[in-house]
Amino acid sequence: MKVRINALRESSIYSRENMGTNISDLLQKRKIELSSLSNQVIAIDAFNTLHQFLSNIRQRDGSPLVDSGGRITSHISGLLYRTANFVEAGIKPIFVFDGKPPELKSETLSRRKEVRESAREKWEIAKAEGDLETAYKYAQASSRVKPEIVEDSKYLLNIMGIPFVQAPSEGEAQAAHMILKKDANCIASQDYDSLLFGAQIIIRNLAVTGKRKLPGKDVYVNVEPEIIELEETLFNLGINREQLIDIAICVGTDYNKGLKKVGPKTALMLIKKYGSIHAMLRERELEIKALDSIRELFIHPEVTDDYKIKWRKPDSEKLIEFLCENHGFSVERIEKAVERLKTGSTTSQKTLEQWF
Repeated sequence: MKVRINALRESSIYSRENMGTNISDLLQKRKIELSSLSNQVIAIDAFNTLHQFLSNIRQRDGSPLVDSGGRITSHISGLLYRTANFVEAGIKPIFVFDGKPPELKSETLSRRKEVRESAREKWEIAKAEGDLETAYKYAQASSRVKPEIVEDSKYLLNIMGIPFVQAPSEGEAQAAHMILKKDANCIASQDYDSLLFGAQIIIRNLAVTGKRKLPGKDVYVNVEPEIIELEETLFNLGINREQLIDIAICVGTDYNKGLKKVGPKTALMLIKKYGSIHAMLRERELEIKALDSIRELFIHPEVTDDYKIKWRKPDSEKLIEFLCENHGFSVERIEKAVERLKTGSTTSQKTLEQWF
């Protein structure tokens, strides 16, 4: 069946489209326990996290969770319960939302839209054929963080007492800026672009911990948080941050297509050999459109200092009204989640230095 054969491939294409640059093979990663993050202020890539909730919190045929009015609630459920987990573990989360994307990102955004629309069509076909596994894969690839989802999420965070920051442009760049200002200890995101923007520490898999089924296989793996530290990676590779940016541009970013047949290891070899992407392209008589503008986006991204960070107690009445009365959540479950938000965790007082 054609739909079945192509499902995994197209779903994986969509995943790559949403991870910015794919330099995973070059990065130093270590597994950590959620409890190790106690007392840490974590700037969470909001769009990235919401997309994970929308992709993974679904019914067997891939349909998202909805309330009685047909409004999607997958993101609301994920945001509430996962954030309660964070707070209970002693984490102090700050959600950072994307602003207006750079013009150089327009081609990538158009490509992502095409993949989503194609996946939605194939999802409907697979559902009609009763092929639930294929339907689920395509449904995940059709996820989109719509404006109303962002609005709901910000309102929910506000009544939960969790601060959020509106970035003027890329959320990861803003989060990296907050880390450099020491307003946060690290960033939580699945993407690697945060390193290019200068974030010193990235935590991956924070919003997707637990058992996950491998695509196309009846096998489940345990997904655990992992840490990537910029300085350690740069030291082990023998490069600086600007050279890491050059490597990413060779491989491909949200702002450009990579060089043909150049993966991260080949890009590392080339940049170390020639010293910079400009020298490498000149020697090999190659060209990358808008190269200087792309590098500038990573080195000096658009960020803001116009934000305030304050954690507050959750507003129980408004949470009950929004979640139970408006969206049909169980009062008992919401009351338990609110209690977890109020109580937090008093265990595990580790600091960043104890990770290393």
